Amino acid sequence: MSERITYPVKKREGLGKGANRRLRENGLIPGIFYSPTGENIPVETEVLPFAKLYKSVGKTTVFNLDIEGESKPCMLWKVEMHPFKSRVQHIDFYGVDLDKEVSVKVEIKQVGASKGVKAGGRLEDYRDTVTIVGKPELLPPFITVDVTEMQIEDAVFASALQLPEGVRVVYDNDFVILRVVPGRSSAAEETPEETGKKKKK
Repeated sequence: MSERITYPVKKREGLGKGANRRLRENGLIPGIFYSPTGENIPVETEVLPFAKLYKSVGKTTVFNLDIEGESKPCMLWKVEMHPFKSRVQHIDFYGVDLDKEVSVKVEIKQVGASKGVKAGGRLEDYRDTVTIVGKPELLPPFITVDVTEMQIEDAVFASALQLPEGVRVVYDNDFVILRVVPGRSSAAEETPEETGKKKKK
């Protein structure tokens, strides 16, 4: 297991919309750390260091949040963006108990070129994310689905996703993630003889 990133933040004193607006005007982002025990600590951080952190850990990787010298295992829970500018407005840092399971959404990434698509089929994806549950340090940043061997009418179900041991997909009823369906050419191919018979009718 790789060493966890440590990310420093400062406690913030001012609360409310006015105080948060002043922070943003000074190149800072307001946030809150939610501890597993229910303690909420208002914090602030700089824009550029946070952008690097977000790119590195996403929303499924545990890191150490250093709040003025006190280190806490943490995940990014919510990153609120400005409605029409590429700017982070607010951050929710979620403190985790490393021995307890958490639930997160992860992206599904496809790799490979399907044999069914090469034969004239069409790959339809019905879900690009799924919810998974597991202990924080076991969670993958994304789930990979290799579609190379998929033929026409083949499907990948949630229950068949490859996950680390100790991690599972959340669902009541199993569901299809993606399927190779017949394309127009493969679904409607007819021989000249069949076409002639239809014209005579």
